[in-house]
Amino acid sequence: MSDWHSWAAIVIFTATYTLIISEKVHRVAAALGGAALMLAIGATNDVSAFYLQDRGIDWNVIFLLMGMMMIVGVLKKTGMFEYLAIWSVKKAKARPFRVMAMLIVITAAASALLDNVTTVLLVVPVTLLVCERLALPSAPFLIAEVLASNVGGIATLVGDPPNIIIASRAGLTFNDFLLHLAPLSALLIVVLVALCRFMFRRTFVYDEKRATEIMTLEEREAIRNPRLLVQGLIVLALVIAGFVLHPVLHYEPSVVALLGAGLLIAVSTVETGEVLAEVEWPTLAFFAGLFIMIGGLIDTGVIGEVSKTLADAMGGAEQSAAMLLLGGSAALSGVVDNIPYVATMAPVTEQLVKDFGGGSDHVLWWSLAIGAGLGGNATAIGASANVVVLGIAERNRRPITFWQFTKYGLVVTAVTIALSMGYVWLRYFTFSS
Repeated sequence: MSDWHSWAAIVIFTATYTLIISEKVHRVAAALGGAALMLAIGATNDVSAFYLQDRGIDWNVIFLLMGMMMIVGVLKKTGMFEYLAIWSVKKAKARPFRVMAMLIVITAAASALLDNVTTVLLVVPVTLLVCERLALPSAPFLIAEVLASNVGGIATLVGDPPNIIIASRAGLTFNDFLLHLAPLSALLIVVLVALCRFMFRRTFVYDEKRATEIMTLEEREAIRNPRLLVQGLIVLALVIAGFVLHPVLHYEPSVVALLGAGLLIAVSTVETGEVLAEVEWPTLAFFAGLFIMIGGLIDTGVIGEVSKTLADAMGGAEQSAAMLLLGGSAALSGVVDNIPYVATMAPVTEQLVKDFGGGSDHVLWWSLAIGAGLGGNATAIGASANVVVLGIAERNRRPITFWQFTKYGLVVTAVTIALSMGYVWLRYFTFSS
């Protein structure tokens, strides 16, 4: 890492990250500016930035987001989210904490079947309406859902994009993830609900008047376009089936989402321009800039050097290696998006597994998946779902600041990582046969 490009890339990334944290410059402008500087100094180039998925813009992520945003945009016109908002509040008896707990569980369960970004795109509109109806601040509810989406996402192969990378490299199946990580995910969701009860305790103010008004509402009256709702739900069901059947169909989630969006526009009467207006273009631009910046760190060898240092620090003990890989992955994934991080660490982990003679029941791979998935909760830009929710909140004039998210994310990450270390230690080293 003696090349000046490496140090320049570190300076640019650090400066950009500082601007994002300080919020003195809009995060989209900061990310695109940082990306431009990476290209200008030659830390990366057009080929890496635009054509190489493992070190540039991950177009699968961009187009997955765009496709799902278009589908959600159509569903918003049907009144479906108003229906779900009224239904969920009535089921929870309009009690704020019960509402939050219900949304956390729903988000986590959906994130295990869909990817976590798709889940928050579907749940956030409902949440905003719930908070409006109950006159509650939306930020605590949105933050809780993002945290739940990342915790729920580790449970299955399709729940979080890094899991797909790990499964491909390690030869793991959907059932492997379900057997090894779903129990941990379920435990951590229970813990998350308890943490939210404490962290957001001042939010749970019960307004009897508003609660009474909502309990008298008829949710079916919220549906404005039944035909469009049926069309939208059929397409959404097909898209979800496409996600789940990825191992059989071999269609990338981005392709499935775009096919679904195109089909929905084709069969419905909604204008294409109206649908495109629902896309969070600033969020997509932010992701593009972030991917290019991280690509600069990869191309100049910075991330590779960090990964090698981490590998060297592991020594020869598999238990120490698993703990360090889990904790180190969590720390780095809070700063660097977990997709390129896992893409970089996967070959390092593969070599470590070989060095340990195959490893104990893929424990190093599980450590990488857990650390990268849960570490994304640490900061507002640690995972794709975080960025998407902040973008939607800003668009709806209910902005969530970097530190407002991060002060809660750090607490949840610290607790969940500590419990995960205990889980890995007990399951794979204490009680393993």
